[in-house]
Amino acid sequence: MTVPTWLWFATIGGLVAVILADLFLVDHKPHAVTIREATRWVLFYVALAVVFGVGVWLFAGGIYAGEFFAGYITEYSLSVDNLFVFVIIMAAFKVPAIHQHRVLLIGIVIALIMRGIFIAVGAAAIERFSWVFYLFAAVLVYTAINLAKQGTEHDEEFKENRALRLLRRALPVTDDYHGSKSFVTIDGKRWVTPMLIVMFAIGSTDLLFALDSIPAIFGLTQEAYLVFTANAFALMGLRQLYFLLGGLLEKLIYLSYGLAVILSFIGVKLVLHALHENSLPFINGGDPVPVPEIGIAVSLSVIVGVLAITTVASLIKARRDPSLVHHVEVSGAGTDDAPAVESGRPAPAGSVAVRDSGRRDAGAGGE
Repeated sequence: MTVPTWLWFATIGGLVAVILADLFLVDHKPHAVTIREATRWVLFYVALAVVFGVGVWLFAGGIYAGEFFAGYITEYSLSVDNLFVFVIIMAAFKVPAIHQHRVLLIGIVIALIMRGIFIAVGAAAIERFSWVFYLFAAVLVYTAINLAKQGTEHDEEFKENRALRLLRRALPVTDDYHGSKSFVTIDGKRWVTPMLIVMFAIGSTDLLFALDSIPAIFGLTQEAYLVFTANAFALMGLRQLYFLLGGLLEKLIYLSYGLAVILSFIGVKLVLHALHENSLPFINGGDPVPVPEIGIAVSLSVIVGVLAITTVASLIKARRDPSLVHHVEVSGAGTDDAPAVESGRPAPAGSVAVRDSGRRDAGAGGE
């Protein structure tokens, strides 16, 4: 798939335009996001991804379109897993409901920029060294095992990672929020507010999750353009999903198991692809191994099927055994007409009990 430079710039420009429009809407009238509003935005971003995928099919063919949709669905499902951690972070930092949308947006933009760098490095490595697929496969299988071990356990503590601790040491941080400002001047001294810290927390934590999800999507497509756009669409729709799925997150009891199956499947797919492209001298004398490869149609069917089974099984189990449900409070997600949390009132720290993703501790890197 040959992607001209102008298309890269056009795609990035379109994403920037959407982000700026979203920021304008948030800053124009800060408010706690309602269920109806979140639903509209989720449908908008999903529709945008579908339109993009159809465009890929029209201009590049069905195989590349299938790779995009498989990658998008995989990234979105793994991103849903991130929401458990985002809930913990929001509660730990007591983010006011009216500013949560902005925090998620900026945090995800930071994550997207860092993921873009990660994707570029990964694409360059894959192009030069076919053995990288073995490394990616090992990462996915290791993550899948951890997810399976995690099971239905939960963790409600947030531990700041090393990057956050270094940021706090380097910059003076105020105790209180100052509206939506990230920087304030007090008595002639420049301070940063908790708003900047929590944005960085969202972005840096998501990047650590990307250490799993990026290898996963490279197992479905080696086209850097499709990897980047699938990540972008998944992340852009994630923040609205945060407000929409508050009531459903607590019922996804078997999500970790479903994701473990998907990551294991992609890990196997990567190993088969690595063997097919083999250049390591100690494997088959450095020649490619004639093994069958898993097509994108099969991959897409497995991913969608596993997610569907996981969701249905989780909802049935939650109904039969309510004791397994861990209550998740997403402050700022309200009814169709009014927010659940009064505007400006922070969510109480420690008021959430959330299933840990199993991919990492909530702090992802905390000691």
